[in-house]
Amino acid sequence: MVTNIALVAVGGFCGAISRFGLSNLIKGRYPTTFPFATLLINLAGSFLLGLIFGANIENTWRLLLGTGFMGAFTTFSTFKLENIQLHEKKHGKVLALYLTISYTCGILLAFLGMKLGSFFV
Repeated sequence: MVTNIALVAVGGFCGAISRFGLSNLIKGRYPTTFPFATLLINLAGSFLLGLIFGANIENTWRLLLGTGFMGAFTTFSTFKLENIQLHEKKHGKVLALYLTISYTCGILLAFLGMKLGSFFV
């Protein structure tokens, strides 16, 4: 049990640091109203999590990479906050595009990752 908690903690630390660095890099290069950083991170995370689970890897790696890293790398709370902010700033078209891309592509990329991961089994 303690080992599982440590795996999730280490993965979570690495995922959070990676998201922080990548998000700042993207925001610095592409300053815009559209939340590209969160979108790209969440889409990449959807694909990678699908890949991890599709490959049916050992539970130790699943805890480290799936639950820990991907759990901290992707961010549902920031996604929701950005939706509210876009709504409050009356950026309806940007909000609609963000929601559509996030949900549609996120689900498709997770599915694609799972299918691709199953080839590694």
